[in-house]
Amino acid sequence: MTTIFERVKDALETLSPAVPFSMAPYKSTTTLPDTYIAYQLIDGSPEQSADDEETERSYLVQVSIFSRGGLVSLPDVDTAMTAAGFQKSTERQLPQDLQTRHYGLAKDYVYL
Repeated sequence: MTTIFERVKDALETLSPAVPFSMAPYKSTTTLPDTYIAYQLIDGSPEQSADDEETERSYLVQVSIFSRGGLVSLPDVDTAMTAAGFQKSTERQLPQDLQTRHYGLAKDYVYL
């Protein structure tokens, strides 16, 4: 059985190596790249059960894109995630990191 983490990784690999990504928090042994992606599971909730067994579960995954160049020309995460079966949900701007100078955009996706 494929885990939700494998599904996200497989989806984001379609953007790699152009855009490095990692499970949050993104860690680097040198300096952070100008653009990178970090993802995390926000929630996994049971949706359906039968005969005392869970038969469906929904997952809410946050994919955050960080860029020193602003939020105009970002990698096409929506296409990668929806092609892997995720449904787009909410998104929001993250505060600029004053140390690294990265702007951030958090995008939520749901997988059933």
